[in-house]
Amino acid sequence: MAIQTEGRAGPRTVVVTGASRGIGAATARLCARNGWAVAVNYANDSAAAQRVVDAIRTAGGTALALQADVADDAQVKALFARVDAEMPPLGALVNNAGVVDVPSRVDAIGVRRLQRMFAINVFGSFFCAREAVRRLSTAMGGSGGAIVNLSSAAARLGAPGQYVDYAAAKGAIDTFTVGLAKEVATEGIRVNAVRPGIIDTDIHASGGQPDRAQQLAPLVPMQRAGSAEEVAQAIAWLLSDAASYTNGAILDVSGGR
Repeated sequence: MAIQTEGRAGPRTVVVTGASRGIGAATARLCARNGWAVAVNYANDSAAAQRVVDAIRTAGGTALALQADVADDAQVKALFARVDAEMPPLGALVNNAGVVDVPSRVDAIGVRRLQRMFAINVFGSFFCAREAVRRLSTAMGGSGGAIVNLSSAAARLGAPGQYVDYAAAKGAIDTFTVGLAKEVATEGIRVNAVRPGIIDTDIHASGGQPDRAQQLAPLVPMQRAGSAEEVAQAIAWLLSDAASYTNGAILDVSGGR
């Protein structure tokens, strides 16, 4: 597989948001193995992010842990400024950072929860994509690249009785992906999304359901939860030259659900 990791002046950087755990960490490690320099973004857990960086460096790769809350526009700008100053030229972005919340019906969801859900899952993806486009677009002096957004099978299923707000936010990501892909298609940037299903990661615990992946596995046609590494493989393919004619696609990684 040919990988878009080399520019005219050498290796290129992929920014992976929310890369201290789960799908983000698996993606960061795999991208490093594929030759990318990796900006390991994290919001709060610096120790976990540094463990990802240390693993990449131990394996001979290049990585840097960069703190930023993607819901904060100023912090996102500072994140990309540090990439500009301290890492090889940007070549890709993985908009992975996201949150869920405890199960709730819509009639019980308050303003703060909604604001947090959309600020991180939607606004954050817009902020990061904007900064990436400014650096990658051939119309702005860049050399092209790729963006992969993380959606969710919940965008198709609606997540009734659990988190319709999360599903709606991921539905926005689907639309954002298609629209941005068309907007920058002639500027050397491909934009795609991966839509994971039930994946065995720590995100379920943060939503108050640590055993959710195991509990819901029987609903999956393949009768098991997926792994973060399986999702990372799909993301890495979409970043690579092997996906050079794939743009505006939303790839389900959901075991058939």
